[in-house]
Amino acid sequence: MEVVKDGEFMDTHVLVMSYPHSNAAFAVPLPSENQECFLHGLKLLFSQSGGIPRRIRIDNLTPAVKKVRSITEEAKLTDAFIQFQNHYGFEVQVCNPRSGHEKGSVENKVGYFRYNFFTTSPVMNSIEELTETLRVQLQNDRQRLHYEKEVMIEDLWNKEISYLLELPSEDYPVFKEVEAKVNKFNEAKIDSTLIHIPKASNYPFIYFVLYWDKFKAVSPDGEILLEDFRPYMNKKRAIPWVSIFKDWIRKPRVVPYSRYQKYLPGRVNDYLMVDDLMVRKERLLELVNLLVTHDMKRINEEFYDLISGKNENPFGLDWSEYDSLAPLERGESS
Repeated sequence: MEVVKDGEFMDTHVLVMSYPHSNAAFAVPLPSENQECFLHGLKLLFSQSGGIPRRIRIDNLTPAVKKVRSITEEAKLTDAFIQFQNHYGFEVQVCNPRSGHEKGSVENKVGYFRYNFFTTSPVMNSIEELTETLRVQLQNDRQRLHYEKEVMIEDLWNKEISYLLELPSEDYPVFKEVEAKVNKFNEAKIDSTLIHIPKASNYPFIYFVLYWDKFKAVSPDGEILLEDFRPYMNKKRAIPWVSIFKDWIRKPRVVPYSRYQKYLPGRVNDYLMVDDLMVRKERLLELVNLLVTHDMKRINEEFYDLISGKNENPFGLDWSEYDSLAPLERGESS
C-alpha cells in the first residue's frame, strides 16, 4: 500500500489475517516483507485477536516456506518459522503453488481493504499510529451482517474467539543475526544498502542483529558499534507537487476537493484555502516558483521568510494573528 509520511510517499506492506467462520479480519502495516517483519506482524495479529488460531493456512511466502509442495513432497518450512510455530502452538497448512482459491477468504479481504481503507493514501505519522487506526477501523467493521449467515460479524466473532489458544506468558523475541564483511571505508551492507559504521574496519567482520524496524552492528567482542533504523524505514518518494500545482493553477476551484489537499503541510494549506480564486491562483504560481529551489517541507518550515520576505504584508495577511493560532487549528501537530 502507499501512505504519506512527513509530506512524502512511502510504500508499506499490510499483513492480513482472516477468520472465515465469522468473517472477522485483522491487519497490521509493516515496512517490508522479510522474516523479521512477518513474524513481528503475526505477533501483533495474535495480540489483536486476543488469542492464537489453532490452525493457520498460509501461502508460499519466503519468510515461512523454504521449499514449496511438490507432487512427491510436502512443503518445508524455514527453521525460524518452525521455532515461532512451536512457541505459539498452532498448526500450519501451506497452500499449493498458484492456488489462491485455497485461501479465498483472506484474498477477498485484501481487496476489501484496498477499496475501503486505502482508496487514497492515508497520512501516517508512525507505523504504530497506522496500526491502531486499522485496528479501530476493523473493529468497527465487525458491526455489520455476515454476507451469508445474516448474523452480526461481531456476534460470530465473540463465539469464535473462545476457540483460540491462549497467548503465551513469555514474549517471543523476533530478530536475526547475520555476519557481514566490512570494506576499507568502514562500510557494511544491510538490506542492499551500504551503512557507515565507525571503527568497523578494525575487525575482520561484524555481526548485524536485525529487528523488524532497527538493527545493531556488533563487533566480534560484543561491542555495539552502531544502532539505527533499518534503511527501508526511511525510504520515501517525493510527492510531485510541481505538476499537481500546475493542474490546480488551471482549475483553482478543485484544490479543496483534490486527493492531494490533505497532504499539504499546515501553513501552506492555510495559505491556499482562500476563497478568492484569483488570489489562490497567484499563490499557487508563487509556490511553483519556490518549489524550483525548495522542497515542500522547507517551504512550510521557512514559510514566513519565504513568503513575507518578498512583501511586508502579502495579500493582506496578518501574520501576528496567524501565529496566535494553536498548532492544531492550523492542521499541525506539536
